[in-house]
Amino acid sequence: MAILTALPAAAQGTGRAPAPDSIFLTNRINALILIVFFSSAVLYFTQQARQGKKLFLRKIPGLEAVEEAVGRATEMGKPVLYIPGILDLDEMETIAGVSILGRVTKIIAEYETPLIVPARYPTVLAACQEVAEQSYAEAGKPDAFDRDSVRYLAGEQFAFTAAVNGLMMRERPATNIYMGGFFAESLLLAETGNAAGSIQIAGTARPEQLPFFIAACDYTLMGEELYAASAYLSHQPLMTGGLKGQDLVKLILVLIIIVGVILVIFDAAGTYSTWFEVS
Repeated sequence: MAILTALPAAAQGTGRAPAPDSIFLTNRINALILIVFFSSAVLYFTQQARQGKKLFLRKIPGLEAVEEAVGRATEMGKPVLYIPGILDLDEMETIAGVSILGRVTKIIAEYETPLIVPARYPTVLAACQEVAEQSYAEAGKPDAFDRDSVRYLAGEQFAFTAAVNGLMMRERPATNIYMGGFFAESLLLAETGNAAGSIQIAGTARPEQLPFFIAACDYTLMGEELYAASAYLSHQPLMTGGLKGQDLVKLILVLIIIVGVILVIFDAAGTYSTWFEVS
């Protein structure tokens, strides 16, 4: 009875909950503004790229060195070893690694360099085979692709690592490229590749593994550079526009944080802080 008496008279006996005061949540306007601004920035830069305007992208030394590293492998007559991480295909780092594989494989196809891609999971194996085959077709050399160059090694972490290390010491690849998610095996792989005399380019979004790659590899992509690599290598308008839009939003968010910190220091952030609250 207490619950019934607490409801408005119009709602009692109808079996329906009272209608909300408003269908629009005014306390979420700040999130709406951010979404609209982010979408507009991405669309604007994508349109600019489609019109042929050159968008500035910060140079990433590791990606600049990819073509040089593939060329070195071609001159030496040795393969390029590409590892798309050790995670399954449902992880963003693996998706990024497979996407970068497509760009790198296109360069490899043009140079007619041998390619070796070890995979830990069957889903990653299938994805890498399809991506590599498509890259050879785009390079105009579909018959040059060997599906056995993308191979399944082992499903267990350190069994896979041991198999890859053995592969490095037997095949002596001129270039090793690690792009994706890695764990404790990162140093084992990188040190073995270094001992084999390979040029090594690594990229991962896991900060705890970056020191090992930095110590043992020639070039290292850190954090979000891994996700930007595909757009950087392809220069496709859609991907480049999305990258530029994200960078603009990040810059504005950093400025907002800096202004907020300054206002908090001077105890003047009352109204400013309420603009960014979501209840």
